[in-house]
Amino acid sequence: MKATMFFSTIILSIVFCLQINAQTENQGNKKRLAIISVDIKDLTIDKETMRNMVQLELEKANIYEVMDKYDVADIVKKNGLNVDNCFGKNCLVEAGKFLKADKMLTGNIERFGDKLIFILRLVDVASGKIEKTDVMEYINQQDQIQIMARLSVNNILGIENDKLLVDLLANFDQPITSSKTTLKLNGPRVGFTYSYGPAAERMMAPISDGGFNMYPVNCMIGYQFEKQFLSSGDFQALFELIPTLSGMESGLVIPSASAMLGFRFNKSGFEFGLGPVLRMTSMANGYYDSTNTWRLEKEMPLDKRFPLESRLDRRGDPTLSTGMVFAIGKTFRSGYLNMPVNVYYSPRKEGSIVGIVLGFNVANRPRFGADKK
Repeated sequence: MKATMFFSTIILSIVFCLQINAQTENQGNKKRLAIISVDIKDLTIDKETMRNMVQLELEKANIYEVMDKYDVADIVKKNGLNVDNCFGKNCLVEAGKFLKADKMLTGNIERFGDKLIFILRLVDVASGKIEKTDVMEYINQQDQIQIMARLSVNNILGIENDKLLVDLLANFDQPITSSKTTLKLNGPRVGFTYSYGPAAERMMAPISDGGFNMYPVNCMIGYQFEKQFLSSGDFQALFELIPTLSGMESGLVIPSASAMLGFRFNKSGFEFGLGPVLRMTSMANGYYDSTNTWRLEKEMPLDKRFPLESRLDRRGDPTLSTGMVFAIGKTFRSGYLNMPVNVYYSPRKEGSIVGIVLGFNVANRPRFGADKK
């Protein structure tokens, strides 16, 4: 038994020593890589912080023997090298010889509009050539710049990235906006309306008095159809038809439809429009008696005559009500997703309506080089 334990201990010791030796040899076979500078432009962090992020991701990858930044700084200082603007191939090769490095890594990270451009270059010191270049475009979300550095470093090292991270942060091709493109906003619409004035009072009145027992604020849902009839440069003129339903939260279904003449500026996304609106309502003829109580015409006493008027009344007949609507809004874009937001005002003598409408649609992606039929 003791002999078995002795031999087992010997075997384990040999295996352990072989593993340590293999790791040491592997470490010795790694090529030496140094980073002396990473250029930045319009970022919220400085060059040194960006360089440290890239170096950290290189060390985590464990592909190269990455030189310590303090060792690099010491050698640069002793040899009187000026590396503040050392981003070109020739400068990096010369610096690499002083550092006794096999590879040099540099990069350029800058904000360009709504995206971040990451460019990393791996230079081979012995051949004096750029071995590999990686260019990535990310969304301008600088609080995630550490992850962006990891993705770009993995690309330059040939390490596969997490597809989810790439999909979340990479800025893929965006829609082209030019004088020959137009913004089309056909799609669903949702929003809120607020009624005020005498009409709103009738809406909120109890059912026993001919009211609708509704809230002054109502949800609406609809769909916008539009047809462009004029386009010149950045300007569009179009016809819009927007059927909607509202009042569902009060147990009613109130249909309406707006036909508007719209004007839109493609680049900025601003638009305004106006046109008639048709609403289905219930109207009844009636009067206010001596106590200022609303009553229907058929309830009027024979010996008294009060002036008649037509008002909203649940007990009345379905009637098509007309009005005007004025709207202004802006379309927000995220890639091929369009999100129009509009506010509108519909004045009426018996009570006006204001509201806000939101929508969305996905623009058709242009197909270039398609076969012509």
